[in-house]
Amino acid sequence: MALKLSRLMPREEKFFDLFKESARNLLKGAEALKDLVNNYQNVEEKVKIIKDIEHRGDEIIHEIIDKLNKTFITPLDREDIHLVASGLDDVLDAIEGISSRLLFFKIKEPTPACIQLVDIIYRGVVQVEQAISDLEHFDNLHPFCVEINRLENEADGISQRMIAQLLDEEPDWRVALKWKEIYGRLETAADHCEKVAVAIEAIVMKGS
Repeated sequence: MALKLSRLMPREEKFFDLFKESARNLLKGAEALKDLVNNYQNVEEKVKIIKDIEHRGDEIIHEIIDKLNKTFITPLDREDIHLVASGLDDVLDAIEGISSRLLFFKIKEPTPACIQLVDIIYRGVVQVEQAISDLEHFDNLHPFCVEINRLENEADGISQRMIAQLLDEEPDWRVALKWKEIYGRLETAADHCEKVAVAIEAIVMKGS
């Protein structure tokens, strides 16, 4: 009887596919942000592209949550699915927030530290996308998580150093406030990458 009931229970196996789609979309957002700061032209148009990518990310996350609410048996713990999905969404939201502030704050050009931090975020997202692509089979996930943690620490150090430098050296308080906000957002994006890594590590530990 129990076997018959289990066969009747809906089991959604497409969560991994949706995770991969979400991670690939996130990588597109990170690539677009990197292009924005490295080729700082047509800023408004490029920010709109990132906003469109972020909107697509929201659609994918909503699909994951909708399936989670309708599925009785899931391939991973429900809380882990939610943590990974929301973590990917948080990284992309942070990327969109960085790009929009570069536009709305009328930043004339990114600082070298901004470009460096964006590159760190991009490399972190590359690691996240690779980890998500291997998540279904639990393959080679620990090295990805270690590298994401290292990148997050690097981003923290740069961001904190630049904020302190702004407060000490920038004579225009308005410029200092704008860049303090942007550096904080850059650090937050790296933090969210690490949160995704923590969620993935938790899944690996449960599956080992």
